[in-house]
Amino acid sequence: MGNIPPGVNPEAYQWFCTVDSDRSGYINAKELKQALMNSNNSAFNDETCMMMLNMFDKTKTGRVDVFGFSALWMFLQQWRAVFQQFDRDRSGSINSNEMHQALSQMGYNLSPQFIQELVNRYSMRGGNGVLQLDRFIQVCTQLQSMTQAFREKDTAMTGNVRMNYEDFLSGAITRLM
Repeated sequence: MGNIPPGVNPEAYQWFCTVDSDRSGYINAKELKQALMNSNNSAFNDETCMMMLNMFDKTKTGRVDVFGFSALWMFLQQWRAVFQQFDRDRSGSINSNEMHQALSQMGYNLSPQFIQELVNRYSMRGGNGVLQLDRFIQVCTQLQSMTQAFREKDTAMTGNVRMNYEDFLSGAITRLM
């Protein structure tokens, strides 16, 4: 397995060595997807894998080295802890009530109807309106990103902004692509 580089989490290093199946020294989207599982043993969805890879791919090459993977792994562990904290019934998934509690505690003031819509939109087809870990991470991360975009425009902190359509699209595209 070799020496663990300084600043790299030892457990993340072990995972990296296991997941880097082509021994390139990098992990791509395919390798990442093979490594990540939800509690129901389903693989993480492509969108969440790509989103996380893009977050930690500093070179914009579609892959991460051991340092990027270590940061991604820590990010994942933090979200897993949040997920488990709000999975009150220990079902391995988050329903709309649990999601409402989670988002409220994170400081979001969203209606139960909106959160139900969010959970339904992001749950797997036939997923009974619940979120697995991958979708939970995707929803929360995108919500954080969109909130940041909104706050940049809401300088008076009123909860309202005026913007034209292109400004809106520009903010959305830079955060979702």
